[in-house]
Amino acid sequence: MDEVHFGTVAETCEALERAGYLPDDAIATTVFLADRLGKPLLVEGPAGVGKTELAKAVGTAIGADLIRLQCYEGIDEARALYEWNYRKQLLRMQSAETEWDTARDDIFGEEFLLARPLLTAIRRADPTVLLVDEIDKADVEVEGLLLEVLSDFQVTIPELGTVAATRKPFTVLTSNATRELSEALKRRCLYLYLDYPSPERERAIVLSRVPEAPERLAAQLVDLVRALRAMELKKAPSIAETIDWARTLLALGLSTVDEKVVADTIGVVLKHRSDHARAAAELRLN
Repeated sequence: MDEVHFGTVAETCEALERAGYLPDDAIATTVFLADRLGKPLLVEGPAGVGKTELAKAVGTAIGADLIRLQCYEGIDEARALYEWNYRKQLLRMQSAETEWDTARDDIFGEEFLLARPLLTAIRRADPTVLLVDEIDKADVEVEGLLLEVLSDFQVTIPELGTVAATRKPFTVLTSNATRELSEALKRRCLYLYLDYPSPERERAIVLSRVPEAPERLAAQLVDLVRALRAMELKKAPSIAETIDWARTLLALGLSTVDEKVVADTIGVVLKHRSDHARAAAELRLN
């Protein structure tokens, strides 16, 4: 039977809150079900809504180490799963005074295996959260090699055989939805869509991360950030950037905002010149 970490949805919510993550009912319920059913969790949504932070919070909540596979265009099996230490193998072959058949068996052993995040997570005996971050940035071929891992939590190494997990990692995949993921991958996962939080929840998140911030300041910043997100920006502000803005204003000794303060500190949340120009025009920051 799969290991279970949360007894109820309410306990899941409380555990995530203790880990510094404020979930809504849908988040807590889906995390609970992923844990109870032993299924990977696919979390999709725009950048900056807390997908990666959710995986980290789950790790803290269940006392597990986080193993992270950061996906990018061009990532391959060698970077995701495992590869052989070819230099070390060559040195062994050059120093070996044996026949090739004997040397070949010798160099494909544990001593020469370089485990990458997927294999590392599968082999761990301790509690583990496996985070496959931004899977939509990887090629379709990477999804293919994930299927065996997500279906059976095992990895096949031709030279060594099949390595099966003795303790399943709690697995979270995140996607910014820049491309459609395969149905085969989705079928193996529970699905959670994260959007930007409601004003009330974002204010609560800001106050939990920056407890010294006045409630009025948090409310002002959340309203401003929501106005910015409604614009056609190159990069909308994330929740983390709302938190950074609150910390910035406190560092400046400010407890409220006006047009000048916004104009002077807008670079905390907007990182493109074109976005600055649009915000200045629409918010009339002149």
